[in-house]
Amino acid sequence: MGALNQTVCALRFFYGVTLGRSDLPERIAYARTPRKLPVVLSADEVVGFLQAVKGTRNRVALMTTYAVGLRAAEAARLQVSDIDSSRMVIRIEQGKGGKDRYVMLSPQLLEILRVYWRLTKPGRWLFPRRDGRGPIHPQTLGIACRAACEFLGVEKRVTVHTLRHSFATHLLEAGTDIRIIQVLLGHRSLATTTLYAQVSTAVIGRTASPFDQLHMEITPPG
Repeated sequence: MGALNQTVCALRFFYGVTLGRSDLPERIAYARTPRKLPVVLSADEVVGFLQAVKGTRNRVALMTTYAVGLRAAEAARLQVSDIDSSRMVIRIEQGKGGKDRYVMLSPQLLEILRVYWRLTKPGRWLFPRRDGRGPIHPQTLGIACRAACEFLGVEKRVTVHTLRHSFATHLLEAGTDIRIIQVLLGHRSLATTTLYAQVSTAVIGRTASPFDQLHMEITPPG
């Protein structure tokens, strides 16, 4: 793919600069990298994976990641004050694109966070570094994911973003409006969110084919 695009660059330069044909370069398209569908875990796989994560802080951070569909950096920078139990929402500050948003606070997650708070007594940051001087680094969550995969011996490459993909896909399979999923994930474009419609096999399986409206016989009339 890289070699092909280098050739395209050379041709664009040749026609556009050397020959002075400014109308031609735009007609020579770059090769696009095929877009792969994200890996998604089933509900049982999510449970098994999270239970394999070592360390209370890392496990609760990844539980939170799945529960509300966060990016690694968003989960890492959560503050205790972002948890609003009165309105049952979590404030996500400075997400991708520098935008703030609110996501739902699961009742089960709230109970887990309360137990976690009593056990660890975090200060400003919900998931602090071990020295307490700042938030956990997003890479630490990635390392925790790799360790859990090795412990389980799973073939799927599970990352922090896999939990976010799984959150979105499970919401879609439960019938949640894709526009609500877009807001929860903090996607600027709905086109980005519709990727999960391609992943959700449950939604695909529930979609009726127009073939079902036809009256067909297996054998032709004699």
